[in-house]
Amino acid sequence: MINSRRTFLKASMATSMVAVAAGAGLLAPRDVLAAWPQKAFDAKKINTALEVLNGSSSTTNSNKITVEAPDIAENGAVVSVTVKTSIPNAESISVLVAENASPLCASYILTKQSDGFVTGRIKMRKTSDVVAVVKAGGKLLSAKKPVKVTLGGCGG
Repeated sequence: MINSRRTFLKASMATSMVAVAAGAGLLAPRDVLAAWPQKAFDAKKINTALEVLNGSSSTTNSNKITVEAPDIAENGAVVSVTVKTSIPNAESISVLVAENASPLCASYILTKQSDGFVTGRIKMRKTSDVVAVVKAGGKLLSAKKPVKVTLGGCGG
């Protein structure tokens, strides 16, 4: 009986705190929930994904973008990737892998306060280039890094 009372009190307290935060405008849905570009993630080719995301698939290589990833990924199910850019006023960063069934792995919309730096883990089906595309000033700039996958991958 005491355990269920404690559980009830904890749940009530947590619910109250969330309600207060939402009422104060600290948890506005537009700030908490991200936009989901479903068509871009469903695309089967890099150019199609970029077209849906940015309205264009025309990219220019840039030495102001750095893609950090292992040369050899021992497990394609977990490949650590970091993208850095020194391009001023970068609007977004997208990470794509051509050989994946769905090439778009991640897409980040940046604010003016952002540093132009994203990091995360992606899945790779097989050996391929990891492509980073940065949108800045209405242009799409890109860089890539080849990664050899030796085991696993998205498909097993």
